[in-house]
Amino acid sequence: MKAEQFTDPVAYHAEGPVWWPQDGSSVAGTLRYVDMTAGRVLTAADDGSVTSVDVGSPVAAFLRPRAEGGAVLATERAVCLTDDASLPDLHTLVTVVASPDVRFNDGGCAPDGTLYGGTMRYDQAPGGGSLVAVAGAGSVTTVRDAVTVSNGIDWSPDGSLAYYNDTPTRSTTVYAWDTELGLHDGRTLFTLDADDPAGGPDGLCVDAEGNVWTAIYGGSRVECRDPSGHLIGQIDLPVTNVTACTFGGPDLGRLFITTTRENVPERTQPTAGSVYVADPGVHGQPVRPFAG
Repeated sequence: MKAEQFTDPVAYHAEGPVWWPQDGSSVAGTLRYVDMTAGRVLTAADDGSVTSVDVGSPVAAFLRPRAEGGAVLATERAVCLTDDASLPDLHTLVTVVASPDVRFNDGGCAPDGTLYGGTMRYDQAPGGGSLVAVAGAGSVTTVRDAVTVSNGIDWSPDGSLAYYNDTPTRSTTVYAWDTELGLHDGRTLFTLDADDPAGGPDGLCVDAEGNVWTAIYGGSRVECRDPSGHLIGQIDLPVTNVTACTFGGPDLGRLFITTTRENVPERTQPTAGSVYVADPGVHGQPVRPFAG
């Protein structure tokens, strides 16, 4: 299966796509994503045109809707809130990152509304990042330490499993999850072959049937694997560095895929930084909001 270009390459480092609900519906909505290292949140209309909001931080890592309305946004070092989804008047819920050498990267929300956010060092030094859980009141718990490039996280339809990527491991880890223990009893879902030149698994999402869709950074593709880790589908892209994916559209039946110009020689891939879209024949899950 091949993806088609949906937006122009308006982002340098497009990441964190999310199908944003509208009018109280979990299906009707709009695609939003970030130009991560430019500190911008982007919104794509149905025709692929894009509008942009500067969030006042060098990094806009990822965003999610709040259960009571508005948005939560991870910036370079903090988790911020606003009552308005258009992102005015952002205020800090909690500053998580103390070091100027570390920033937020990817994240998402658990079934109970806890925000799980990952960090990384700017120089990607091994073990320099972590995965933290942020509750609605602003308390922070370290879930995993000594990770390198904390990336995609999403949950199975019944909420009992969480899938997580630390990209340089070249593996996706699946954890049991519940409200009392959080992530526990991890095991490897899959590891890229040793002779695969790709960098590793980046962002991911889980469809309504429990299959895991993973952007393969440096691999020009999105892979679909069943809950046992077997490869059951693949979407090819004409650019190398594929960063993340999410289901959206009127019935959550389209897969929107972000890409980046990062680590791409200048003028060699003119559509890198675009969002692509494919119709994989399955449906996604509604975005889980932040309970805060």
